[in-house]
Amino acid sequence: MYLREMLTSVLAVVAIGLLLFTVSGVWPPMVAVESGSMEPHMEKGDLIFITEPGRFAPDAAQGDTGVVTYEAGQESDYRSFGSYGSVLIYDNPDSFGPPIIHRARFWVDDGENWYDEANPEYMRADSCEELRYCPAPHAGFITKGDNNAEYDQANGIAPPVREEWVQGVARVRIPYLGWVRLGFSGAAFATPAETGVAQVEIVSTAVSPAEFVASDPVTTDAAVEGPPPANTAPTVGERAAKPFGSTGVATPPAA
Repeated sequence: MYLREMLTSVLAVVAIGLLLFTVSGVWPPMVAVESGSMEPHMEKGDLIFITEPGRFAPDAAQGDTGVVTYEAGQESDYRSFGSYGSVLIYDNPDSFGPPIIHRARFWVDDGENWYDEANPEYMRADSCEELRYCPAPHAGFITKGDNNAEYDQANGIAPPVREEWVQGVARVRIPYLGWVRLGFSGAAFATPAETGVAQVEIVSTAVSPAEFVASDPVTTDAAVEGPPPANTAPTVGERAAKPFGSTGVATPPAA
């Protein structure tokens, strides 16, 4: 009886996993939000169901990426998680730390001067020359946490997000359930500063959701010293310590 019940439970878990993988096209199909940079639309401890970017992609998606930018979402009235455009999960292979879950704001082409297209509220620069990654070193998405004060590309988190860096698109939010995953990894008890340092820890198992980071708001002296040098890649320390702020507006008129 005991062996039969145990086998039945294992088979049920496997069946659910296969079903989720079939629907999502990615593994693991769920991720736990580790911090508050996507508030109020995603909270720390939320469990997010994700899919392969091309699945369920609307016509407004950027090319074949399956991702709808904030700009395109405004034009087509495509919304997800309380605002326009897609929330994507991306991983820059040249940086340490787990992937990041932020919203795609707009697309830039290789060599494009994207300063005039950007919302001036989300960067601390007066020209392309003062803006990181401008002109764009390659084609990709300009991204931003809904609760962050700057674009990821303006504060040095990442260069424009290449299409191949996008690991999935967020589809469904399940509040609180992600705390179980964060509790096992220790992220549930970390302060914002500790979470930034712990980005180097990647926890991945075959049967439980991996944790993805929506980068935490922190403050450093860089916020006082003025904008960083243009077109310079961040160091590992900078990636964990750049200022994010918490005054991002969910639906501003510009990208």
